[in-house]
Amino acid sequence: MVRRRKRAIRRWRMPTILLLTAFVLALGVTGWWTLTHWRPGRAQFPVQGIEADSDSGVIDWPGVRAIGARFAYLDATAGAFAHDPAFRRDLGDARTAGLKVGAVHRYDPCQPADRQAANFAAVVPQDPAMLAPAIDLTQTGDDCPVHVTDAGVERELMTFINQIEAHSGKPAVLKLSPQFERRYRLAAKIDRKLWLTRRMLQPDYAGRPWALWTANPAARTEVAEHALGWLAAQR
Repeated sequence: MVRRRKRAIRRWRMPTILLLTAFVLALGVTGWWTLTHWRPGRAQFPVQGIEADSDSGVIDWPGVRAIGARFAYLDATAGAFAHDPAFRRDLGDARTAGLKVGAVHRYDPCQPADRQAANFAAVVPQDPAMLAPAIDLTQTGDDCPVHVTDAGVERELMTFINQIEAHSGKPAVLKLSPQFERRYRLAAKIDRKLWLTRRMLQPDYAGRPWALWTANPAARTEVAEHALGWLAAQR
């Protein structure tokens, strides 16, 4: 009797384990799809767009507009010397597809502001049709080879802001990462529109309203080889 019972237990145990495993895998796939494809609702955020760079691969720009994007921010320059090799190509293609386009500079607190501004001006056209320039503030000055004070970071950043605003003719947008804002608390010190990041949930770490929101920093779409940043805008 005992042996018969053990055999019966073994007979249903394996199918049950397989069923549970399949269920967990299905949940995982569903969760992954939701995370990578999620976008904010159109009713609340009718104006949406993307952020792209050379890592995004080949982009079908008419397709970008077809899936609901109305603007694009393209990574253009970084620090005093680097520039994104896809910027000029994507700028022309995105405009041809009917999207408004802006340029992003990845700011480096370890490098002189005037050299970074010169790099930006050499790559980004002086064109009133461009959206306001955006400054990606992710890297802090804590690891600079030469020590930079907090006051020095803020002073050099303001120099950079003034110079690229003179080039573009528009107030810059501060793309503040959570770690940069925690470190320097610039949202309360610099009166510029904010671009914040938080997956799926509206960000509030800057203490005041945002103008741009990276709602999905690694959005998978049918119009790009690799992930794009999916953005929502509000006034």
